[in-house]
Amino acid sequence: MTVLRNRNLSILCRAAGGLLTALLISACALPDEAFRNYSAASKVSQWNGVLDALGGSVRRAESASSRPLYNGAVSMNVPTQSGSINDIARLFAGMSSSYSQTAAVSAHKLRMDSLWATHQNAYRGPLQAWASSEIGDIKNANAVFYPFSGPDFLFASALFPTAETFVLCGLEPAEPLPRLSDLSQSEIDNGLTGLHNAVSTIMQSGYFITTEMRSDLQATRFRGVLPLMLAFMARTGHIVESVDTVRLDGAGNVTLAGSSGNTGLMIRCRSGLGRSKRVFYFRHDLSNNGVSAGGPFLTFVSRLGRVPAFLKSASYLMHESGFSNIRDYLLRHSSAIVQDPSGVPYREFSRYGWNLWLYGNYRGTLSIFSGCQQPDLVAAYSLGRHPVKPLNFGIGYLLNPQTTCLMVGRPRR
Repeated sequence: MTVLRNRNLSILCRAAGGLLTALLISACALPDEAFRNYSAASKVSQWNGVLDALGGSVRRAESASSRPLYNGAVSMNVPTQSGSINDIARLFAGMSSSYSQTAAVSAHKLRMDSLWATHQNAYRGPLQAWASSEIGDIKNANAVFYPFSGPDFLFASALFPTAETFVLCGLEPAEPLPRLSDLSQSEIDNGLTGLHNAVSTIMQSGYFITTEMRSDLQATRFRGVLPLMLAFMARTGHIVESVDTVRLDGAGNVTLAGSSGNTGLMIRCRSGLGRSKRVFYFRHDLSNNGVSAGGPFLTFVSRLGRVPAFLKSASYLMHESGFSNIRDYLLRHSSAIVQDPSGVPYREFSRYGWNLWLYGNYRGTLSIFSGCQQPDLVAAYSLGRHPVKPLNFGIGYLLNPQTTCLMVGRPRR
């Protein structure tokens, strides 16, 4: 989660979890064999074939017919033709689109161009170069699990450029888009300003401050994580093909949510090289009250196989006993973990028998997380307990390259 910690988080999570459970409705469930086939497949095209063979409301985004591509496309008010979905993504991203080039739209483009240039130079470019040099065996994984991510497709796509499946998770809602044709120009203009404000922190500093993001978005008609994810996809060179609302049933199967009951999104897109991708976002409580090893959410993640996990700006939640289930799951089931120190505590890697590689020069965390200092991690850097290399960029909450920290863990085989 890219948030600064709220001590009442567990209480809010329990309340949100109860509310979401009450909202779940029956839907057109995908059969178990669909995910078994996907787990055995190395290419998303094979999974697309499984879905397409089901017929009914499940159709490829490239369908030339005028019929709705998804039930969820109607509920989220997104266009049902892939070209127009991508056009909205480009509008949100401040890129050329078919929408009127008003003064506000032009101003949004200039603001987003500036943000993107800053992000590309300070984070994306250096992170991509580092990944190519240091984690070549990990970055080419077919799937990645990014808990506590919020809508951060931005960093996930930089680290794992060839991944076909992304699973993101946070507490931010997946709310419907308004129909742009129903909005006044001032509402669109205000929405673009709010969208810019919501993404500016992560693009300039590398993490969301969720309270600010929610405030910026809730004040406009572009709410929830969907506008941000669409903007990030367009800016990172992806072509958005479809958006569907989804939820998980009690057995961890993805179900199409239809007009209500959604707790997440399934977005299909293609990279600039034409690779098909599927990006899942779930609104889910990751405390022990919300997840267990055999529960629906982690069952769903497990069906992806043994995949790498990415953790950034996770508010040190897994340092607390109330988040031990997700922490232990990651250490037992991940093929690798790439994280900053706000993720899994350093001490847990040795307890589970992992090999570690350290980057940067960790000297402690921000004062707001004073209860989550890791003197054993400081000692590991200074005493050379693991291979250590410098970084030329900051990451997570630690933006100074001289005192930042990036950890790469691989389980011993």
